[in-house]
Amino acid sequence: MARKYGRKAGKMVKSTMHRMKRGKLSSGRSGKKVRSRKQAIAIGLSEARKKGAKVPRKRGGRRKTS
Repeated sequence: MARKYGRKAGKMVKSTMHRMKRGKLSSGRSGKKVRSRKQAIAIGLSEARKKGAKVPRKRGGRRKTS
């Protein structure tokens, strides 16, 4: 079975977690410090996606049908 995430994506997430633990990771527009582990992983995957690593695309939110 194929890997879900590429090696490059794993390295990006690892470096993002390192930055979070050192207190250097900030979120997008607001620039607040990231304290959540889940958010740090999401930021790492997003950066990997931008650099062209093998990362599945983001799931879209549910749409209301009226």
